[in-house]
Amino acid sequence: MIYNDIRRKTREITVGDVKLGGNNKIAIQSMTNTDTRDADATLEQIKRLASAGCDIVRITVPDAAAAETVRIIKKSGIRTPIVADIHFDYRAALKSAEYGVDKIRINPGNIGDEDRVVAVINACKERNIPIRIGVNSGSLEKHILEKYGAPTPEALCESALYHASILERYGFYDTAISIKSSDVASMIKANRLVAERCDYPIHIGVTEAGDEQSGAIKSAIGVGALLCDGIGDTLRVSLTADPVREIAAAKEILNALNIEGQCGMNIVSCPTCGRTKIDLIDLSRRFKQAIEAEGLTDLPITVALMGCIVNGPGEAHEADIGIAGGVGEALLFAHGETVGKISEEDIIPVLIREIKKIKNERN
Repeated sequence: MIYNDIRRKTREITVGDVKLGGNNKIAIQSMTNTDTRDADATLEQIKRLASAGCDIVRITVPDAAAAETVRIIKKSGIRTPIVADIHFDYRAALKSAEYGVDKIRINPGNIGDEDRVVAVINACKERNIPIRIGVNSGSLEKHILEKYGAPTPEALCESALYHASILERYGFYDTAISIKSSDVASMIKANRLVAERCDYPIHIGVTEAGDEQSGAIKSAIGVGALLCDGIGDTLRVSLTADPVREIAAAKEILNALNIEGQCGMNIVSCPTCGRTKIDLIDLSRRFKQAIEAEGLTDLPITVALMGCIVNGPGEAHEADIGIAGGVGEALLFAHGETVGKISEEDIIPVLIREIKKIKNERN
């Protein structure tokens, strides 16, 4: 894969059972939106995220009381690594470390004096817990804002490396860096600057990206641009939506770049034009519903749904399975070979049948 040839070389850190950086796969993350003090609801959402393909789940831990949920989650036996998101109250970080959290996310600039940062560092060092330095455009230090006048990419980069240097001063290098902004271009440039200046693994994402549609588009641009540079060891697609939808969007981005051998099914379908001879828009919608109902969305294959004989046969020929539409019928292709003609009403049942064959062959 092209991505492996250009991927930025980083040190490796371990988050629970997941390794980040180095030559490891890009981990997909999300964050619960439950009240963390409601342990049952939080645990249930973590399980839903894990079932959807989430590799690492972050939960907000605003105070020591909320940290009790970390203890409950870790006692539940769930294998998905948990990140405690800490702001302001360093004692919540200490409690989370005590209860076995897999990573702690801090912005060292908002948890108080350096002795509090040192307390968190020591707690993590003692238990081999990595720290994620999280820098956002909305929470920069005063002295850096005064220097640059705004949360510029250079300011974001300086803030991240400044905080990393604090950890390094106390012998802590088990670190990941995250720089996020709601401004896509700033986020991209800031991460490029950090990538040039350190070898820590980087978590990428556009923060406050928006609803499911606009957020996915912004994330595809920001995350996609960095991945094309070889930057990014773990990612989150932040959406104002059910967190489970973030996992689907992240997989779509990775699939589009053919990274990690795909995270699921890659559907290639044409935008339709005057040459289209079948109702491809409805067909595409019904096909997606069918693969979801059959539990086939995670199968890493390419399926082509093409509407005419101009580009259709070529695209379908390159896919694992595909069709090129005609008048009331379609040509079926499998693994580069023409299988034959099928009627329009048989397209979805036949595709599902052939996809299941592929799945069985791979098992």
